[in-house]
Amino acid sequence: MDPTDVVHRFNAAINDRDLDGLASLMSDDHTFVDSDGGTVRGKRACLDAWRGFFAAFPDYRNTFTELTVRGDVVVVTGYSDCSLPELAGPALWTARVTGPLVREWRVTETR
Repeated sequence: MDPTDVVHRFNAAINDRDLDGLASLMSDDHTFVDSDGGTVRGKRACLDAWRGFFAAFPDYRNTFTELTVRGDVVVVTGYSDCSLPELAGPALWTARVTGPLVREWRVTETR
């Protein structure tokens, strides 16, 4: 499977607040790293974190403007929209992809 397709599908699940979709795209050892360096490890823990995030920020969405593949890493530039200004603006994401699954999703603030 094309890694950029996996990343687009993962982001669509985020934008749709689709936990089942995220679960189907996460490896069991999935890791999420936020822009402050906070880390959540394990599929179940990451799904719990997304559930809380979606409840707290129901209007959060990501828009990608460019994707580049470097080995098993997809580097994405774009921006996030959210009514909370701290979560809106330019962003850089990296995803480590193995086959049809995302092993790591990392968000880096670019402001």
